[in-house]
Amino acid sequence: MATSIAARLSRKAAASAFSAHRHVISSRCLATESAKTISPSSDRVKWDYRGQRKIIPLGQWVPKVAVDAYVAPNVVLAGQVTVYDGASVWNGCVLRGDLNKITVGFCSNVQERCVIHAAWSSPTGLPAETSIERFVTIGAYSLLRSCTIEPECIIGQHSILMEGSLVETHSILEAGSVVPPGRRIPTGELWAGNPARFVRALTHEETLEIPKLAVAINDLSKEHFSEFLPYSTVYLEVEKLKKSLGINI
Repeated sequence: MATSIAARLSRKAAASAFSAHRHVISSRCLATESAKTISPSSDRVKWDYRGQRKIIPLGQWVPKVAVDAYVAPNVVLAGQVTVYDGASVWNGCVLRGDLNKITVGFCSNVQERCVIHAAWSSPTGLPAETSIERFVTIGAYSLLRSCTIEPECIIGQHSILMEGSLVETHSILEAGSVVPPGRRIPTGELWAGNPARFVRALTHEETLEIPKLAVAINDLSKEHFSEFLPYSTVYLEVEKLKKSLGINI
């Protein structure tokens, strides 16, 4: 009896010693493999892998942005898109001009997370391109598709404008409104709802405030524009030049 118990204990001790020895060998192998990692070459080109391109050409169409227009770094402009002088397109917007033209007029602004698209053609027979004219404010999270917005208008947040819709000058669309295809919002009126309906006529003072809002957002975009520099390595060349000339700034 004592002999069998001693033999059983010796077998357990041998098994535990073998497993510990195997664990030591496997850990040594892993350490050896990690030591063999490939170090990057010094002459390898360092590409910019940020995962998003702001300007996306499509065929012969390349988005055009004016020199003094502000387009946030994480905006996507694709195809037939034109952003005119003083306009601003804010963070997270997508302007996809793969089927037709999209224009953002002078001193107009497209605020955060808006999506603007254009269809091949409009079922109403009206122009299928999306046109945003001067001094227009597009509220955040709005969706515009093949519509026309005339000068000095305000489109409230979370609004949807469908194909062929027209917003005439000096008009305001309340937040969350939905403009059906082919619907026209006459000049100088306030509309709201789903679908959008006439609420009341705007006062003269209210129409004067519309372009002031666009100008105020334009001034704000200049502050953002002054803080934003394109991704570049030119500063490295400047530092090398300063060192070669012995300039300390």
